[in-house]
Amino acid sequence: MTLPSLILLLFAVFSSAGGQIMLKHGMKGAAATAGRDGGSVAMRAATSPWVVLGLVVFAVSALAWMSTLAKVPLSIAYPFNALGYLLIVGAGATVLHERTSMWTWGGSLLVVIGLATVMAGQQR
Repeated sequence: MTLPSLILLLFAVFSSAGGQIMLKHGMKGAAATAGRDGGSVAMRAATSPWVVLGLVVFAVSALAWMSTLAKVPLSIAYPFNALGYLLIVGAGATVLHERTSMWTWGGSLLVVIGLATVMAGQQR
């Protein structure tokens, strides 16, 4: 894999995770506002800047992912989605203050080991 392909792949993964965190933050606020003031959660979400921004970032990540797939074999690219999982778990715990357990972190460690295993196999 070339350096530009790796950068594009990492951009796709990081922007996807960032979009998901923005969507979660926006939807949490939309649900709270709808619960407090009434109205539809869907309408509150549609007018939430965090939801709209999250959708835009997620769309950009989808374009980056499609570009990545044109250049990188799926067997190499797809395991990198595991990084997105780790980013989301970490951001959920730190940015969104969601509770995580030792089981979550243990499973996350296994994901890292799996990604390292896949990448080590590609080095041959």
